[in-house]
Formats: sequence, structure tokens, C-alpha cells
Amino acid sequence: MRAIFEQELSQVGEGLLQMARQVQTGVREASIALATADLQLAEEVIAADGAIDAIERDLDERCITLLARQQPVATDLRVIVSGLRISASIERMGDLARHIAQVTRLRYPAQVLPGQAEDVFAELAEAANTVAGNVVRLLETHDVALAAQVESDDDMLDTLHQRTFATTLAADWEGSTTQTVDVTLLARFYERFGDHAVSVAQRIAYLVTGELENVTAD
Repeated sequence: MRAIFEQELSQVGEGLLQMARQVQTGVREASIALATADLQLAEEVIAADGAIDAIERDLDERCITLLARQQPVATDLRVIVSGLRISASIERMGDLARHIAQVTRLRYPAQVLPGQAEDVFAELAEAANTVAGNVVRLLETHDVALAAQVESDDDMLDTLHQRTFATTLAADWEGSTTQTVDVTLLARFYERFGDHAVSVAQRIAYLVTGELENVTAD
């Protein structure tokens, strides 16, 4: 019976990793679509988010079934509850990648970003790709040091988010009202992407250490 339970827990971990890998692909491709006004790639990102949502629903059902059937305690309970919270955070990261792609689709064939914002969004894309890759590796390794790195990566996204405000509020900003709104929303999507990655990192650190003090609300 214990062997079956552990196998089911392992399947939950594999599902989380599958979600994270798809999110990694999604944010990378959404950023490329944004930078190049690639409608087809944006559509692919939007469509692929449905698969991430489906995995989350399956994982949630698995976790709830385990809770009801096994009535776990101590470490086992921590693993299952953390799995539920992690899947929700990763699913939200996928939604944010989809939102970026949807802005590209909405403005097509026009380029979303004015030239003055291209550099900062290139850096946002690179930082988000780094965050997503580290989340994948974190789920593979449960390395607490890597969890700390994800939080550091998020600091970079926060800094870049602030730079977008400085860009749009500068006296020489030439973007239209629509472009200003788009830049503001897109930067927020990237910033929130990092926040949810931090939530995943904190939950993994909690699994490893049992310490709740650094776990914040999602």
C-alpha cells in the first residue's frame, strides 16, 4: 500500500515538472512573438496554455483523492498540500505567458512595443526565461540554494518592471496612449510571472526544510 502511495506522489511530482517545462516554452515563445509580431507563434502559445490547465486539473484531482483516501499526516501531508499550491502557481505562470501572447495577437499586424521600450522588454524576456528555467531545475533537484536563486531572479524582474515606468514617464516618451497601456500591462505580466515563481521556490524550500517562515501568500 505504501509503495502505491509513493508512486502516486511521484506522479504528482512528474506532473508539476511537465507543467513547468511547458511554461518555460510558453514564456520564451510568447516573448519572441511579442518582439517580432509573430501571430502564428502567439496563437501557439495561447493554444498550448490549455494543456497546462488540463495537467493542473488532473494533479488537483490526484491530490484531493490522496487526501481523502490516505488521510496523510506529517511529511506526506506537507507534500500533497504543497503540490496543490505549486500547481496553482505554475498554472498562473502559464496564464501570464498566454496574456503576453494575447496582446501580440490583439495588436497584430502592428508591433506592440515602440522602439524606446524594446531594450527593457528584451531584458524582461531574458529574466523571465531564466526564472522559468530555474523553476524547472528546482522541481528536478529540490535544491534549496536554487530556490534562493529564483528569489534573486525575481528581484531583477521587479527592477526591470520599475524601469518600464521610468521609460513611459520620461519627457521624451513617444509612445501612443495604447502603447503606454500595453507596455504597462505587459511589464506587470512579467513581474507577476516572477512572483509566482518565487511562490514555487518557497514551497519547495518548505518541503525540504519544513520551515514555514519564508512562505508567503500566493
